[in-house]
Amino acid sequence: MTAFSPLLTELFDIAAPSTAMDASLRHAIDIKTKPPGSLGALERVAHQIGRIQGSATPDLARPTMLVFAGDHGVVAAGVSPYPQAVTAQMVLNFLRGGAAINVFCRTHGIELEVVNAGVAADFPSHASLVDIPVARGTQNFLEAPAMTREQLETALAAGAARVVAHASRGTRMIGFGEMGIGNTSAAACLMQRLSGLPLAACVGRGTGVDDEGLARKTAILERALAAHPATGDKADPLETLATFGGFEIAMMTGAYLAAAKLGLVIVVDGFISTSALLVAARVSPAVLDYCVFAHASDETGHRAMLDILGATPLLQLGLRLGEGTGAALAMPLIQAAAAFLREMATFEGAGVSDREAAGQ
Repeated sequence: MTAFSPLLTELFDIAAPSTAMDASLRHAIDIKTKPPGSLGALERVAHQIGRIQGSATPDLARPTMLVFAGDHGVVAAGVSPYPQAVTAQMVLNFLRGGAAINVFCRTHGIELEVVNAGVAADFPSHASLVDIPVARGTQNFLEAPAMTREQLETALAAGAARVVAHASRGTRMIGFGEMGIGNTSAAACLMQRLSGLPLAACVGRGTGVDDEGLARKTAILERALAAHPATGDKADPLETLATFGGFEIAMMTGAYLAAAKLGLVIVVDGFISTSALLVAARVSPAVLDYCVFAHASDETGHRAMLDILGATPLLQLGLRLGEGTGAALAMPLIQAAAAFLREMATFEGAGVSDREAAGQ
């Protein structure tokens, strides 16, 4: 793609967190009143958070979940057993507080914001809704690119702006969820084009298609990929996003980049959310250094995508709902990792003998 605006170009330039404190962070973790390594994955996460914040007393204030919603033109081709109207119906469910993501965010004290990135419907004003649709759904990518270059830029900038808004209110940990009938199809095409894996390894049952529906979905996506052949040896990530993505996926991509740019701890959800991260990581690989991967989804392709990104998920619960539910469930564990690094007593401070004092 041709050059982006200076604002977006700056967003793409992300520096990796400094490793200057790595040795002191490792020491701070090891001298807590526990056998070395006994807190397992939480020690890895604590070290990562400490590195991101450059502190042995990290603070994950105001945990926040942004759920981006958008419709997909490819639904008209029959990729989902659910009608497109379900996207809008679920957004209303979010606003009424009745969805799984509402329950999990309430349970764990997580701020929740719903962003209309491009749903084919109108919504009443609501305190939890940011109504900034790029359009009323994307184009059917069987027939044309899902979005124009201008729409892509708008979506990237809008997603970034939502993160900036929450960071200015004190958010230090953020996660992204999504809602959009047809978006597993978009994510599968993004994954295939950016990874080179066979399409069958990327396409799953989404909202629950049967074997016949899965075969039909795969055939449709094969046609779509053939209609937009790759150029060159390496697919351009943003051109691929414009061709196959959704407005909610594009906004998430901008949100990932902005969150890393601002040094936030990012909690990554499932298949669709990770497809947006795959795009962001192709634009700026350092974004991955700010990401904690919440879980391994049961959706086909997610584990392979995690492998591509070199990710180790915290949870394996058989989830495949989306909405950011896996990220919301993982946030308390990530807060616990930061808390033990910040608050747990050391052997010396607690007057407890350690292995070195015992001569072992």
